[in-house]
Amino acid sequence: MKEARFWESLGDQKVQCHLCAHECRIDPGKRGICRVRENREGTLYSLVYGSIISENTDPIEKKPLFHFLPGSSSFSIATVGCNFQCLHCQNFEISQYPRLRAGEIIGLLRSPEDIVAAALETQAASISYTYTEPTIFLEFAQDTAQLARAQGLRNVFVSNGFMTEPSARALAAFIDADNVDLKSFRDEHYRKVCKARLQPVLDTIVRLKKLGVWLEITTLVIPGLNDSPEELTDIAQFIKGVDVGIPWHVSAFYPAYKMLDRPRTPVATLLKAREIGLNAGLRYVYTGNIPGKGGESTFCYACGELLIDRLGYQILACHLQDGKCPKCQAEIDGVWK
Repeated sequence: MKEARFWESLGDQKVQCHLCAHECRIDPGKRGICRVRENREGTLYSLVYGSIISENTDPIEKKPLFHFLPGSSSFSIATVGCNFQCLHCQNFEISQYPRLRAGEIIGLLRSPEDIVAAALETQAASISYTYTEPTIFLEFAQDTAQLARAQGLRNVFVSNGFMTEPSARALAAFIDADNVDLKSFRDEHYRKVCKARLQPVLDTIVRLKKLGVWLEITTLVIPGLNDSPEELTDIAQFIKGVDVGIPWHVSAFYPAYKMLDRPRTPVATLLKAREIGLNAGLRYVYTGNIPGKGGESTFCYACGELLIDRLGYQILACHLQDGKCPKCQAEIDGVWK
């Protein structure tokens, strides 16, 4: 347990959390929506500081980040808890753990120094804060990331983007890349499926891009919910308005948690989504969760040359030369060194 950041006292021992866009008002002895930040006698505490529920070494492509140190590995960590309640969560066993277990917090106690040492031991190029929503353990991520940078490691968030302006600005000061889930372009979807709202996510994407964080966007395409050509076009147009060089990953849904009544996303739907993104003017659109079906490799937006040949998370060949297309010398958006 550690005193939280991004909160204020409201008097009478009540507090308001400003970490995420829920901005929960929390009475004494109660917790926020994430279930991992608790008001104890007028002071807000993080209950998951250093309580690591999962740690693995993953290919950076699994985040997915295709334009950030391709071929490298990333030491990945998470705590329990989440500020969303997505009906289709693939990691609900840990993201919803406190909610499903009467507030119980579990995890292996680790210090920021422990995490950095583990990352260095695995020869990872970065540390990823992922699996659950990393915003809810931002204090630990911030302390770890600062030590990691001093050791030459990069820092990566894989997040839902549901932040406040102060927390997004703080985040931009210590991470290098963020893959943000843009789950839909309809506020109704966010409210019904995720128990959240759309606009704060859009605001965070714009802010992080302006603050110099490398961004990639992922949309899980769910049959009958967010797979219409109109909505996919809206998402693509929004991303283009932020920056045409932001990669967009359109990934296949499969039934999980409380959304078992819908089929897996057809391959044709993802290929159509990719086509919509490219036709909208995005430079890079990738399909996810359908390895070998097309849409995983990187091509030069200027001349069409194959630059990075991928199969799933594996890089078969990389032809980039100092971040440029070897054929036409176009600068390819990304972080390559």
